[in-house]
Parts: sequence; C-alpha cells; structure tokens
Amino acid sequence: MELFNRRTAMRGALAIAATPFAAGVASAEVGATAFTEKWGPNPGVDGLKAFVGIEDDRSNSHPSATHIFAEQDQYRFVMHKSDRDGSDRQRNEVRAIQKNGSRQDMKKNETWRFNYQMYMPSSLKGTTSFTHIFQVKHTGVASPVITVSLFRSGSTESIELRLFGAGQSKLGSTALAPLRNKWIDVEIEIKVGDSGSARFALKDSGTTVVNASRTGIDMWLGGDQAHPKWGIYRSISDSAQLQDTYLLLRNMKAYRNE
Repeated sequence: MELFNRRTAMRGALAIAATPFAAGVASAEVGATAFTEKWGPNPGVDGLKAFVGIEDDRSNSHPSATHIFAEQDQYRFVMHKSDRDGSDRQRNEVRAIQKNGSRQDMKKNETWRFNYQMYMPSSLKGTTSFTHIFQVKHTGVASPVITVSLFRSGSTESIELRLFGAGQSKLGSTALAPLRNKWIDVEIEIKVGDSGSARFALKDSGTTVVNASRTGIDMWLGGDQAHPKWGIYRSISDSAQLQDTYLLLRNMKAYRNE
C-alpha cells in the first residue's frame, strides 16, 4: 500500500469487514457500569476536526509531505524513515477529541472506554526503544498515563499496554506478527484517578487475544484533564527496524460512564 504526499492522489478507503467490541452502540453495559457514547467521528464528514490538535511533522523535517489524513471511512497516519520530531524521535499524532468543536476531556475519577479498529502493515515494526501508537496524557505533564506500544526483544515483537503510574509495568502483551495486515479490534478502558484502573483488550476476527485489567493504580499524574492520542510516535535509536510505514484507524468511538 503506497505512502502519501501532497502530490499523491487520495485513494479510497480499505473495506475489510469487521466489528469493534461496541461499534455503533450509543450506550453499552459492562458489568455494573453503563457507558454513553461521547464521540464517534465520521472521517469522511468530520475529517481532522474530530481532533483538537494535529501533530503533523512539527519540526518541518519533511515539508513536501502530509502525514495525517482523514479518508472516506478511516484515518491514515504516515511515517517516513526520514521524518523527525527533534533529533532523536519521530511523531505524527492527533491529540485529544472534540465533537462539534467542543472538547471531550477525561476528568478526574471518570471512567472512559475507547473502541476502534486498527490496521498495522508489515512495515510497522516493534522496536527495542519506544514505538507508541496510542497514549493517554495530561496537559502540561511530560509522562503519559498509559501507552499502547510495539516492542522488540531479539527477534520477538509484541504489542502491549504500559502503565506509567505503575513503573511502566505491562498490562496485556501478545505477539505482534499475527495481528499485522488485517483489521483488529481494540478496546481500552481506564479510570483516571489516584486509585484508577485500566483494561486492555484486542480481538482478531472475533477471537479475543488480549483481555487484561488492573485496579488500584495511579492514573492521575497531574493537570486538570486527560486526553487520548493516536498515531505513530517512536524513537529512532533502533534504526534497523525503521521503514516508511503507516497506521490505519476506523470506527473510532469514545464512551464515558454515566
């Protein structure tokens, strides 16, 4: 699948059928907690206005290219090997969510759930340093609260969620290779609080491959709100694994407990 720049014609969206855990559901019940949909953008209609901030080549390292696209029914994040966000890393991400121009932030002690589908090509590798494809952050706080990251140890690649309020401990980990070149379902549920919780689940063609949770962890690292980020944010230190690549997301939903 080809990469994009400003001179490249926009292509149609991939149309591989799959259903997220709760896609298209205005409210859902998980155990004793009811959730209401707060955000569910249509890429072809809402475009990048679904997000508060677009961090596309902030260092202007590749001015001839656009790296973040809203397509007909998906969002595309492109990363070229030469792209830089400072001297030692790369970043093409979207930051925080909004609906009709109004931010949908995560407040202290609220529980939020994010459902979406994700497509990772073979060119998107795990690395021995950080390669984040999802984060939750507080405004003005350097450390993320959680990340979903692609890691490599020797020849083994994995996808896992890390809890930064618990010493970057892992929550759920599975082999990356079987999840590439297909749409997989992602569900991330977190309570952002001093004694918070997190759950991380992945499905591959309806089969659950990760479903891990933890309670009683620090999920509030400062500030007055938290927000999600999606895209590709990675160190360049493991240069052997860096290629021109991309990430696709679709059927994105955010729910808050009511």
